[in-house]
Amino acid sequence: MKTAAVELAQRISRTIISTSKNHTKTKHHHYPWTSQIEETLHNNLNQNLTPSLVSSIIDPFLLHHHSLALGFFNWASQQPGFTHTSSTFHSILKSLSLTQNHFHSNSLLSLLKKAQSFHFPIHPSVFRSVIITHISRNNLHQAFSIFIEVVSLINEIGAPICNSLLAALSSNNNSNARKVFDEMIVKSVPFSTLGFGGFVWYVCKEGDLGKVLGLLDEVGECGSEINGSVVAVMIVNGLCFAGKVSEAMVMLSELRNRGWKPDFMAYWVVAKGFREMGNVVDEINVLKMKRKLGVAPRSGDYKEIIFELVSEKRICEAKMIGEVIVGGNFVVEDDVFNVLIESVSDVDPIGAIVFFNYVVERERFLSVSSLNRLSWNLCRVGEVDELLEVFRLLDCRNYFKDVEGYNVMLLWLCEARRVKEGYAVLQEMKKKGLNPDISSYNYVMEACCKEDLLRPARKLWDEMFASGCCGNLKTYNILIHKFSEEGQIEEAEMLFNRMLDKGVEPDRASYTFLLQGLCQEDRLEEAFELYNKSVKQDITIAGDILSSFILSLNKKGRLTAASKLLCSLSHSIGHAETHIVLLKCLADAGEIPIAIEHLRWVQDNLPTMLQDICTGLLASLSVSKCPEPILQFLQRMQGVL
Repeated sequence: MKTAAVELAQRISRTIISTSKNHTKTKHHHYPWTSQIEETLHNNLNQNLTPSLVSSIIDPFLLHHHSLALGFFNWASQQPGFTHTSSTFHSILKSLSLTQNHFHSNSLLSLLKKAQSFHFPIHPSVFRSVIITHISRNNLHQAFSIFIEVVSLINEIGAPICNSLLAALSSNNNSNARKVFDEMIVKSVPFSTLGFGGFVWYVCKEGDLGKVLGLLDEVGECGSEINGSVVAVMIVNGLCFAGKVSEAMVMLSELRNRGWKPDFMAYWVVAKGFREMGNVVDEINVLKMKRKLGVAPRSGDYKEIIFELVSEKRICEAKMIGEVIVGGNFVVEDDVFNVLIESVSDVDPIGAIVFFNYVVERERFLSVSSLNRLSWNLCRVGEVDELLEVFRLLDCRNYFKDVEGYNVMLLWLCEARRVKEGYAVLQEMKKKGLNPDISSYNYVMEACCKEDLLRPARKLWDEMFASGCCGNLKTYNILIHKFSEEGQIEEAEMLFNRMLDKGVEPDRASYTFLLQGLCQEDRLEEAFELYNKSVKQDITIAGDILSSFILSLNKKGRLTAASKLLCSLSHSIGHAETHIVLLKCLADAGEIPIAIEHLRWVQDNLPTMLQDICTGLLASLSVSKCPEPILQFLQRMQGVL
């Protein structure tokens, strides 16, 4: 049974969340702190505010509502007689350490320093979260600074975090990696394959064999947390990368003598180095050593390290090991190659082609998600020819066997604006007895519209219905958007009405596109009628499209009509953001009297919204290219409100 204190904390947190939700137009669950929340708390919080109550509201009830947790923490500090304690600081630090938001990360560091200045005890889990957050965002200077600051707690912070930091610093050629390594040695923090492997690979690329042997001596014989065979591959690869192939050959014996068990992959790396140098004799010697002294690689070990490297965003190291596997044709599971294709393509799309070709040529399994990710990244960097070659190779091997498969190809061909090739795929599908579905037609139709090929788009529309495939919401929106954009408003309205007749319900995009077209053609009466339809259909949609409608009216100089529209709507539709949009337009147009009159109406009819509007206008000054009109309006506003 819940205690009275827990029930109170839960009730207050629910009030905070619901108030923010009701006064904010957002598509996510990241609700901001607003003046309405403060007003609600002042009116309804009858209990004395205590540190235990504040901390129990934040943790657990606002733990994942970071903006609300921070707003509540700051609001509490402003209340008469209230002083934060270690428990309230711990709750807010815990909440903020769970977010990736840049603003919240800055607030977290600021509060962390403040808590330390008060000599409040900070749980190591908070430092752990802060360090790992900075690592994930590649803020390595901040991560290292905090690590050094709390190095006395290194064992409480834990080996996984220390190894993650060591690997991240090493991957970025950061000299502070050595300091982390030394601290881990002094404090006897266990090394992992990720941490030590990444660090020693970084050192090996300097080509100093003595320094590498010194690291091996410091770490001692391979412990249970380090996979010696995997690290051996990283060591000899780093030496070969530095052109120290002969030293890498010596290192194979040194590793074996120290119990690190170099496997066939390590010997293959060194043999490849000699082969590229044209040193056939030493290549043969290494291959003989491989047969006599090497051990077979365990595919599970390499799968594990590649997955870990990818999860830690150490893609360069994962790619290196993957290239060794591919080059030597070593055995690993298909999902390893798919992970490599996806992760490597994010940073090096052309580099990922190596893994794609290997999978295709050896008829291994290529997942749809891997193909999608590779295609997206090739499009992103403009490598359209490589994209076409990818699909050519797959088509030659009969990879595309059903509509779903062909739709992947259609999606990315159209994304790359290769409309002709996309249309050819549609025809190929039909020849093979596969009936293109609505997504197939939508991809090509949208590509036609993006390339201003309106006539082929109409033809495709006719083809689609002739084949028995009915349009969906996306189909109608594609054409309504294009017709509205081209000023063919009658065609757009006809499609909108046909959509209604077919029982397809318009969404935000449908209304926005058509409203923009109607405003552009100065058909305002029809535009207002259409907006009223959206209100009757769904007030949420009506609220979401309102700012766009205001901007469309502004483009035609119809700001008085826009003000009247906002004043005629119910409180549940008009949000503070919409009024801010209108007032900025009025200020930019020099219509200060209309703006002041509108704000007076807000003051009389929506007084709780006034503060948020003023705050929003002030905030817009810092991002506006021309803030003077807004500033003049704010100055005039002070004298009359």
